[in-house]
Amino acid sequence: MAAGGDVGHEVRGYRCHDGPVPALDPLPAVRVRAFEVVTVTLPLKMPMTTAAGRHDHRDVLLVHVEADEAEGWAECAVEPDPTYSPEFAAAARLVLLDHLLPRAAAGGAAGDAATLGDALRVVRGHEAARAAVELAVLDAQLRAAHRSLADWLGATATAVPAGAALGLHDAVDDLLAEADDALRAGAARLRVKVAPGRAAGPLQALRAHVGDGVPLQADANGSFSLDDPELRALDDAGLACLEQPLDPTDLLGHARLADALATPICLDEPLTSLGAVEAAVALGACEVVCLKPARVGGWRQARAVHDRCVQLGVPVWVGGMLETGVGRAANLAVAALPGMALAPDLDPRGRYDPDLAELRVPVDGAVAVPDGPGTGATPDAGLLAAAEVVRVLVP
Repeated sequence: MAAGGDVGHEVRGYRCHDGPVPALDPLPAVRVRAFEVVTVTLPLKMPMTTAAGRHDHRDVLLVHVEADEAEGWAECAVEPDPTYSPEFAAAARLVLLDHLLPRAAAGGAAGDAATLGDALRVVRGHEAARAAVELAVLDAQLRAAHRSLADWLGATATAVPAGAALGLHDAVDDLLAEADDALRAGAARLRVKVAPGRAAGPLQALRAHVGDGVPLQADANGSFSLDDPELRALDDAGLACLEQPLDPTDLLGHARLADALATPICLDEPLTSLGAVEAAVALGACEVVCLKPARVGGWRQARAVHDRCVQLGVPVWVGGMLETGVGRAANLAVAALPGMALAPDLDPRGRYDPDLAELRVPVDGAVAVPDGPGTGATPDAGLLAAAEVVRVLVP
């Protein structure tokens, strides 16, 4: 993916942005009347198998803000089980209803995402839940101001190429068939789920199948040990990066692996804040950053991580969490920032059918960055008809 603009430099084959990024503008507050936590179950169009298990549906968790000036929506990007991170759907719903939203409603800062986000940090962890509350309010503020999230964040791209995530397959032929399907749909980059015993051979076969022109990434979800000899064989697959090969807590192990491999090491799960990113980079454990706005606590924080990566010359790209169109629209605003080095997780095949919100795909196969007010995505009311809704009033 182009870094945005023509100012930049090369870092291990990545084009990194060197230009200035404007500061975020303050936004007028809105008068919030109520928050809602909305839960709806959607089937995945294509089941996803990772080192942690198989997913064929998702309990989608949304935060809805009702304000005098506008409404706001955000998706809480969490997994159904605590296998990716300690944060998962049932726990996020509990912390939203029992801790975050009562504090938001009672604290007097409910209508300003910047002030509210700072106030909610008294709740430790639960980054995705805090991010959803902050984004829902920010979405309402931006809609009231008739500004898009992408414009406010400083995005420079109007469309971004789509990257596809391929599941873990028992048979190599099945992996190659899924890759062909993703490339036919317009994928510009392939990210492949791998696990011990199912990594080097499948990736080398995939590289031979698609050729050298398609960027490949491997995502191990922390399933390998440092002494696994299969990791060394991954250098033969010509990967853009190897994502999260070891346990998320093992930063020193990742630093040692980075010294041993020519393939750049990308981190994901442990990057829960700007400070965590800086520490991982300083240790030499992280050569490429997978930025997930929900994982770092919000979209203002994601912008700060992007800016710091630009300063450090560290390639950064936007990962996904099987979001619906609501969450993907918000991620697109970050993926369109000028410092992005790889196509984001934005599978052109789509994840849900029907989806809560549809994204626009231009004729060249890229995905258009929403330019309407706020995130540019509002859930389909018909698909929410059977949703469970819990309302929290603001005094």
